[in-house]
Amino acid sequence: MIPASICAVCNWHRRLFRSRLPAFPSSTKHRLYPSANLCMASRKCVIICIASFVNVFTCCGLNFAYGVYQALFERMAREPDTPFTGASPAEIDLIGTIGIALMTMGAPFVVAWSKRFSPRKVSFLGGIIFGLSMILASFGQQLWHFVLTQGLLLGIGTSLSYMTSVTVAPTWFSARRGLALGIILSGTGIGGLVWAPALTASINSIGYRNTLRLSGAISCVLVTCASSALAWEPEFKARLDIENSAATRSSAAGRFGGIFDVPLVDWRVAKTSKFAAHALGSIFQAAAYYIPVFFFASYAITLGYSTTAGSNFIAISNACNALGKIVIGYAADRIGRLNTLFLTTLMSAVATVCFWLPSTASSDAGSDSRNLFISFTIFYGIFASAYVSLFPASIVELFGVQNFASVNGVLYMVRGMATLIGTPVGGVMIRSSTRGLGPKAYEDMSILVSCLLFAATLSVMWVRLEAMAGSHGQRKWKQ
Repeated sequence: MIPASICAVCNWHRRLFRSRLPAFPSSTKHRLYPSANLCMASRKCVIICIASFVNVFTCCGLNFAYGVYQALFERMAREPDTPFTGASPAEIDLIGTIGIALMTMGAPFVVAWSKRFSPRKVSFLGGIIFGLSMILASFGQQLWHFVLTQGLLLGIGTSLSYMTSVTVAPTWFSARRGLALGIILSGTGIGGLVWAPALTASINSIGYRNTLRLSGAISCVLVTCASSALAWEPEFKARLDIENSAATRSSAAGRFGGIFDVPLVDWRVAKTSKFAAHALGSIFQAAAYYIPVFFFASYAITLGYSTTAGSNFIAISNACNALGKIVIGYAADRIGRLNTLFLTTLMSAVATVCFWLPSTASSDAGSDSRNLFISFTIFYGIFASAYVSLFPASIVELFGVQNFASVNGVLYMVRGMATLIGTPVGGVMIRSSTRGLGPKAYEDMSILVSCLLFAATLSVMWVRLEAMAGSHGQRKWKQ
């Protein structure tokens, strides 16, 4: 047993030692132990990445799996007494096209609302609208009911959640921004890979109306839960708080004043050649990109595949989509994001010309046509989808973090408008074709996609040349 006198001496020395330690304020402690802050920041980056991935997986995954409904509704259009009886492929395609187009057309507003009210609230509202849109669509009795719900309302919900995620996430990353966005936007491919066969199995089991209700409920839960983790990077948020305070003081209507004002890009940025080139590339690529995505299943059926096998092509494309975004995003951080953007856009155009276009040349479904289409599905999934993940990273590369939010919003809106034009035009080409309903009916569509993608490639080359000249006349090859 230790004597009381020894304990007293030990306690006295302990108090003396503690009293001579300097008392650091909390801010000093953080500077002395930066690893704790780095650990917390890294953990938050991981959380932001996961939450954004879940939102993209759910909202974009279901949008990318719309080809399942496209094939189903086209088959119902040839049957009597259905909501789609007599509808053309272009009219049915309008449902998915509106949803995809509004996903990005609402970008300027969503970005502004996320900056003013917090990304958590905006994305949460998007999850509610997204789930509700599919539940309401399940009660549709005419084509226009589905256009309003599964198209318009679903597009609004997607935009609120998707655009918030892809705008918040880049503020947390710098050196590995390409990889982070690749992982997040791989959710479109992984989502399509999961949702396409799941929707097909569910439709065969419980019907398309109950499938809409079930997927609406599941998506609502997933998006609202993920939205609770979204937040701006602290330094970026500090700047936003100053901007919002100034805007609130200057607005007579307070915090809600001018919420429908479109945030414009700085004119000094908008008048540059690289902005015009990037906008042009966005228009061409977006007009082409979703045409094959929506018609994979329908085209596969013309090659003699079953409905289930047709939906598997959507799944294969989305699996390649996910893999391509992660691997290419990782490579982009090393060889340059603009370099990678050019190469992947070029490869997507080459894949269309070399594989899809030849597969439509035959009027019957031969083995050569099938093999070519399988090759196209794989290569298009890998390379065309890379544009979507590299697009936000390239904006930061070209215009800086300070202009990212406004430029990102406006260019995404431009992409949405292009989608709203390009995809329906592709659908009209099927209906206006005089070659029947075989593979050859899609020949004009494949030519359209090829031309648009090559035009996008030339535009990206222009962007690369504009960005190549660095400061003091130096050339930047890794960019």
